[in-house]
Amino acid sequence: MTAPFVLRHSKDERRVFPQPARFIDPDMANRNQISSEDFEKLVLQAIADLPPPYAKLMVSVAVVVEEEPPQEVLEDLDLDSEDDLLGLYQGQSLAADSFFRPGGEQPPRISIYRGPILRICESPEEIVQEVYDTVVHELGHHVGLDDDEMPY
Repeated sequence: MTAPFVLRHSKDERRVFPQPARFIDPDMANRNQISSEDFEKLVLQAIADLPPPYAKLMVSVAVVVEEEPPQEVLEDLDLDSEDDLLGLYQGQSLAADSFFRPGGEQPPRISIYRGPILRICESPEEIVQEVYDTVVHELGHHVGLDDDEMPY
């Protein structure tokens, strides 16, 4: 049996889900009907769909679904619009990790921003693809890749 994946919310609540089965709600007529819970399922499905070697890398990463990127993050990254940031990796990359690193640091964290993804996508299919692409992109940062080293 596969260990459960823990999805942490920005509201400091914690929900544990078993590894999800394939999820695409056929009743999602448009992007505005995707609830927070359904969006979380899409994120979980994106993680479940990762090839096994990459999925293993997610074991030590906290994944957080937030409605919008915080204003201070947008300012720190010098972004004009909240729609310019779909996800964010925070933490020490595996490439920079060291045995000699001091303890007490927060675990790596990937934030996926629901609002911007829903606004830039025009269909439920695009949302599913964008969620997957964003998870893969942020995982790329976890392994030490820069934005210019990733295809998306």
